[in-house]
Amino acid sequence: MSGDRAAFMLDRMREAAFDAHRFVAGAEKTAFMQDVILQRAVGMSLLMTSELAVQLITKYPEFLEEHPEFPWDSMRGMRNRIAHGYFDIDLEKVWATAQIEAMDIVDKIDAIRHWRAQGE
Repeated sequence: MSGDRAAFMLDRMREAAFDAHRFVAGAEKTAFMQDVILQRAVGMSLLMTSELAVQLITKYPEFLEEHPEFPWDSMRGMRNRIAHGYFDIDLEKVWATAQIEAMDIVDKIDAIRHWRAQGE
């Protein structure tokens, strides 16, 4: 990864993914499905996460090659579905993504950002 801008984008991507997960942590799925404010908060956080992923892909293609462990295609697809789907967003997928995949992204970013601290 090159440049301070890429590191900044990665940090913001982590923050947005963590927010998506944090918003649903401890929540019941049925409550999420009935709470439009929570749905939109989580959806916006996932949109921000995936938009930053798309920007990294576009501006730093070497990052994509260096880190195939990220689900780049899925993230780009999520961005497009949320950004253009509006009222047709699959809330089941949003819920599952916030519950599981968002923290997977956080963990992957943490591993990249702190690899020197781990002595690798």
